[in-house]
This record gives sequence, C-alpha cells and structure tokens, in this order.
Amino acid sequence: MRLYFVDTRAARRHLDERAPAGGDVVALLDDRGVLDGTPIFLDEKTMMPVEPLCSWARTLSNAELSPATMKDYGRIIARLADFLASRGRDILMATESDLQAYKKVRTRLQKRPIGGPAWKKEAQLLDQFYRHLVSVGVRDKVPARALARGRSALAPAIKQRMDIRHLTLAQYRYFRDVGLGGQHPDSTVDSRFRGWSPHRNRAAADLALGTGMRWQEWATVLLPELGVDVGHPVGQVEFTVQACAKYGKARDIYVPEESMRAVELYLLLERPEQAARSAARLQRRHRDLFVVSRIDHASGRISGQLDGIEREFVMSAMNAELRRITVRETSAGLEALTVFICHGGLMPRADSWKRYRHAAWRRMVAGVDEHTPLLPRRRWRWHDLRHTYALQMLNYLEGLLGGSEPDAAARRRRHRSWLTGHIKLNPLLIVSRRLGHSDPGTTYEYLEYTDDLLNEFDDAFRGWVGDLGQEATYAQIASHALSLEERRPADASQR
Repeated sequence: MRLYFVDTRAARRHLDERAPAGGDVVALLDDRGVLDGTPIFLDEKTMMPVEPLCSWARTLSNAELSPATMKDYGRIIARLADFLASRGRDILMATESDLQAYKKVRTRLQKRPIGGPAWKKEAQLLDQFYRHLVSVGVRDKVPARALARGRSALAPAIKQRMDIRHLTLAQYRYFRDVGLGGQHPDSTVDSRFRGWSPHRNRAAADLALGTGMRWQEWATVLLPELGVDVGHPVGQVEFTVQACAKYGKARDIYVPEESMRAVELYLLLERPEQAARSAARLQRRHRDLFVVSRIDHASGRISGQLDGIEREFVMSAMNAELRRITVRETSAGLEALTVFICHGGLMPRADSWKRYRHAAWRRMVAGVDEHTPLLPRRRWRWHDLRHTYALQMLNYLEGLLGGSEPDAAARRRRHRSWLTGHIKLNPLLIVSRRLGHSDPGTTYEYLEYTDDLLNEFDDAFRGWVGDLGQEATYAQIASHALSLEERRPADASQR
C-alpha cells in the first residue's frame, strides 16, 4: 500500500499541461471539500483507493484537522498496515494480539523506541480508527478490549506527567547570548562566531519568554500584528492568536516593550539584507504566494492575490502555511510578511527552528568555563521558555496576593487558599488564561515548581528580556495581565 497526501498547490503547479488539468483537479477537490493534507491510501499494484481507509481519511478532512495532523495520522495507519502485512495480516481484521505486538515493536524493539506520550497518541488514533470501522459496519467490535474506567489495553500503563522544564536567569542569558547570539560566556563578543542570523534567534527567544507563546505562535507572527510599519514608535503590543493556537483557541497576547526592542533590532540589522537577498527567488515563485496589496491595521485584515483570486483574511484566522507564503511588494521585489525569515526568504519551518536550537546547544556545551551556569543533561527546548514564563508569572502574582513567605509549607497552603477562595484574580487562573490552557489542571502542575530554589530571583524579576540596563520586568508583564483580567467583565458585556 502506498500513502499520498492531497496538495492542491502541487496539482496546480504540475498538471497544467496534462489531462486532467491542474485547475480542474483543484476545482474538484474544492467542490468535494477535501482539504490539503488529507491522506490517500492506494493499492501497490492497481493504484486504486484502498477502502475503508480512504473513507476514514475523509472523516479527518471533514473534521477540519490541520494538514500536519492529518499527515501524522495517515503515517500512523500506514505504518500499522505495513507491520501487519509483514506478519501476513490485514489491517481490517487485526486482533488484539496483533496490536500488542505492534506496540511492543514501537515502544521496545525498534532501533529508536518511542516514549509514552508518543505511543499514547498512536494508541488513541488506533482506537479511533477501529471505532470508525465498527460504526460503518466493517467490524463487529474494536480489537483492543477496554480495561477499568474505559481505558484501552493499548494505552501506556503509566500515566505521564507534564515534562515541565524551566531556566534560571543565568541559564536563559547563557542560552540566548552565548548559544544563539555568539558571545563568549563572559559576555564578550566572539569574533570567530559564524552563526547565521544571531539577532533573529535572540529576538525569537525574547519574544517567546516575554509572551509565553508556543513556538507555533511566535514563529508565525506577522509584521502587521506587531504594529510594524504602522507609523508609530515600537512599544508594547497586543494582538490575538487563534488559527496558530492549540485547538484554535483564541486569546490575547501581550508583547512587552523590551521584547519588541529585541525584534526591532533584528528588523533593522539583519532582516533587510536577508529579504533583499531572497527577493529575486520569491519573484520567481510569485504564482505560488499570497501577494498582499492592502493591510488594514484597524480591523486586522489583509487582502491580496492568492491563486489568481483576490482574497481577504483576518490575520488571526490565518494558519501557519498561509502565513508562510504571505508576501508583500517592495521596491526591491517580494518580501515575506512574517517577522522571522530564513535564507530562502520565507518563514522557517519547525525543522529549521530545531536546527537553530541544536546548534546553540552544541555551542553552549563546547564553551563551558567558569562563567557557565549549571547546564541540564538534556538540551533545552523552545517550549522551556513558555514554562519559564508561566513559573515567573505564578511566583510574582502569588507574591502580590500573599506577600513573601519563607516557609514552603505555608506557601503551599497559600496556593490552595487562593485557589478555592479567589477566582477572578487567582494567579493560577490568570496564568492559565495567558497561556491558553483549556484545563486549569494543566497549569496546576506548575505549582510544585514555584518553590524550586533554583528559580528564586529578585522581587522585580529584572534581567530576563532585553539588553543589560533595559530589561523587562515580570512586574510589568504581570501588571498588564492583571489589568486584562480586570477588564474581562466589561469586555464580555459588550459582546
């Protein structure tokens, strides 16, 4: 069996001179409501659709899942089908023993076994897939029996905790300035550093830490969302994320002035040269891009040409793939509208940001000396900056509400008293809303880390975002969060 994915842009680009024409294929897909990224399972010999796998894939498209999610799901089912085929079995008639053998291979026997969270995702999808087969009458029941409390026999035996990892002030500055920025551990400039775009990577780190955004959110930010080119000086900014947020849950993002200054430094010193270098390349791809002709900052809408059609979008409703191909006309040619760009002129993908982070880690480890803070055994992730933001916000807000308390047991009692007695301005719920958590219980897991002595720092939380002498304070960020919470009832009454 072969696995393919729907890609309307590839069809339009490669089928222009064949029958059927690319435009006809795109029109048919649009008429049937089949989204990009939908898996297509074809028989190895006949190249005909394999049912009911293709029908199941259509349910993913109908659910309007993201292309990346549908591709992951398609690969999981195709991987299971290949494994069962190697055992002489059919995926439609799999037994619990077959699935347990597959689980054993994936979690224990293959060259790089996957961990509990990754297998949990696969187990949930397999359960969903076989429940679909039962619902359409292909099977009488799902292959894996249900255990206590409805848990599937395929599910991981051990419940996984959140992997909360956070940085101290010294660790963050070492990560940002030495790893990403190319400095020596003693803060002097390393003339031998040949890293590409250190200002971009430092600005990304400051933006992530100052806002608490997930990497899918800060890595896809558009220039108009940060108020760039509006005509006023760079300062603190508020904008809404939705399409790039987890589960599409909309929330307001506050960007402190110091994070904006880091971004402005990148926009002034590095980005113009990168954009000019790639302008000709983007011009050759003109037909594949969304070329913006008008930006309405007041309404948050942008309009332009996409696939030869005049289109208009609300910026918060634009997904990552659309943002990546969004460009504007300049005197030098086409220029990407995303804040962060790579050597190709467009927004870096996940693999690129991963590569930047890995290179920074290798540099940090190689440059260890007496100025180096304690490094963890595992390299830092971009998501660790989000965890750090959450913990500093919790620490500061609890200090405002309960005052300083040296005793750890008293601090825990204060956690619970504020949780049960104060809802509107409860630190836990404020941070939960700032992070966009659907369940406050997720945020609750951070509480055990707020007493970590490695995380103690001064009352104003100075020194995290910005250059020395111009640092942002979590007091400023937290105060803004409090003001947003106090405005919530008024805002709700106006809707």
